[in-house]
Amino acid sequence: MNPIIQVEKLTKAYGAMIAVDDVSFAVQSGEIFGMVGPNGAGKTTTIECLEGLRRPDQGRVHVLGLDPVSQERLLRPQLGVQLQQANLPERIKVWEALDLYASFYSRPLDWRNLIEQLGLAEKRNTAFRKLSGGQKQRLFIALALLNDPQVVFLDELTTGLDPQARHASWDLVRSIRDRGKTVFLTTHFMEEAERLCDRVAIMDQGRIVALDTPANLIRSLKGENRVQFSVDVDLDVSSLSKLPHAGRLERHGDIFVVHGRATDHQDQAALVGEVVNFLTLHGVRFSELRTEQANLEDVFLALTGRQIRV
Repeated sequence: MNPIIQVEKLTKAYGAMIAVDDVSFAVQSGEIFGMVGPNGAGKTTTIECLEGLRRPDQGRVHVLGLDPVSQERLLRPQLGVQLQQANLPERIKVWEALDLYASFYSRPLDWRNLIEQLGLAEKRNTAFRKLSGGQKQRLFIALALLNDPQVVFLDELTTGLDPQARHASWDLVRSIRDRGKTVFLTTHFMEEAERLCDRVAIMDQGRIVALDTPANLIRSLKGENRVQFSVDVDLDVSSLSKLPHAGRLERHGDIFVVHGRATDHQDQAALVGEVVNFLTLHGVRFSELRTEQANLEDVFLALTGRQIRV
């Protein structure tokens, strides 16, 4: 099966700064492919090269079998693009923006059906400046879908949105994939990539440091889990790290985090029991005890040796 997107040894620099450094990957039809990492990792430069907005310094890029720069006129009608930074005139109404953008295409979708599906029908006569952050994002998605594209690019879709709007946007992304489209998104929210993406490329300092399904990336940590709890007194509980199923111990004020060395669910359950028994045996009054599983942010930390930078 030929990939929808094929990138081979892509390199792009701005002066002495190398933004994208010898990057290669492929995206298959019908998948949600995520590129994650901190701000400045090279995600936006990569997606702009795929969209034809920037010319690579080296390497080859093909989207739907076409070169985004030299064959831009053939490719553009087949792409839907939601830019990281986009805006509209403050006074333009929702329906006016959609009607205007629809006029740019020879065979646009009916925007009336589109805003109904995206939950914007009641806002059709509302000026852009009066829309909430989530409503603006939905409008930009509608604009990106007007030409019924085969590939949809979403760059930092949920930055600045509240949790409710972010989850609503995730549902929209899934609905785009359900329409038979291929979705390429960038984000620095690891939870977003974990929830949405079929495969994820983790970028750091211009390079892809890992590429796989979220489940496989997390599984590469060999099932590390954590037990977190709080105590209301100053106690030395450093011996927790010596428990049979425990690894390193972290402390943040009155919050302790015991990292496990689990290889299966039995080991994870054993760690919880060991921590509770230790605290009870030593008369330590604790609260807010909870367990946490490894996630994509843990994968990033393991690969790069530092926490995600936003």
